[in-house]
Amino acid sequence: MLIDWFTVLAQVVNFLILVWLLKRFLYRPILDAIDAREKRIAKELADADAKKAEAQKERDEFQHKNEAFEQQRAALLGKATDEARAERQRLLDEARQAADTLVAKRQEALRNEQQSLNEALNRRAREEVFAIARKTLADLATASLEERMVEVFTRRLCEMDAKAKADLGAALKSASAPGVVRSAFELPAEQRAAIQNAINETFSADIDLQFETAPDLVSGIELATDGRKVGWSIAEYLAALEKGVGELLQEKDKPEAGTGPKPKGPKPASGSR
Repeated sequence: MLIDWFTVLAQVVNFLILVWLLKRFLYRPILDAIDAREKRIAKELADADAKKAEAQKERDEFQHKNEAFEQQRAALLGKATDEARAERQRLLDEARQAADTLVAKRQEALRNEQQSLNEALNRRAREEVFAIARKTLADLATASLEERMVEVFTRRLCEMDAKAKADLGAALKSASAPGVVRSAFELPAEQRAAIQNAINETFSADIDLQFETAPDLVSGIELATDGRKVGWSIAEYLAALEKGVGELLQEKDKPEAGTGPKPKGPKPASGSR
């Protein structure tokens, strides 16, 4: 078989021209498109990596902020819990203190009320007892008993101490009004004369006297002038006894803070006042 070199050469030339044309108009645009796509893909991948890195950074920042927020939240919650617990304890203490104060005030008020009631009962009982005693003695007193009182009265005048006698005598002598002799019953003329003579002898002078009745004396006689007074009556014994009982009850009602002075027993009042 004979080879047609012209044909072979023409085919080779055609092939080369075909290859150049393919490379020129087909392969090069495809390669350029592939390169452009690769570059675009690489750029997109780079952008994606950058965005991923930025997203990771934002995620880390968010997580850090979230952790800081949780720590701050826990701290604020713990602080609020402590403050609420402290405020609750303070309110409980105030309420307990207020309740204790109220209870103490109530107990003090009850003690004061009980003490006032006891004092009122004691005072009322004392007043009733002495009122009954006065009324009984007043009912039992008679004119003959009052006459007996004249002897006691004249003896009291003689038994006065020197200073009291001098003061009363000076008051009787210098008084512008007569001295007043009071008695629970109307004294007969004999008793008046006896009293007049006793006073004149006691003060060595003629004393002008005025006689009056005073039922509240409860069996007694008294001489009064210019604010001075001397006499004797059962009422004075009762007054002294009532005063002593009152002092005794006051000592009893006092809180125990040591031994205080004991009230003295009743004494009959006498001498000038």
